[in-house]
Amino acid sequence: MEEIKLRDEYIKLGQALKAVGFVESGVDAKDVITEGLVKVNGEVDTRRGRKLYDGDVVTFEGQEIIIKK
Repeated sequence: MEEIKLRDEYIKLGQALKAVGFVESGVDAKDVITEGLVKVNGEVDTRRGRKLYDGDVVTFEGQEIIIKK
């Protein structure tokens, strides 16, 4: 499980995927998100700009990111 420490109030979903290296670029992030391959808190979310806050959990290809304050 990867962990992202928030510097601001939130981080966007596409940025989080890039930050931990699950995707290489913003275009790749957009593609996997719009294809419905990413879950936020157990539910598919197709919004690249989805704001993630403390406690949110992102799942992609069996890997998880947890967002911490």
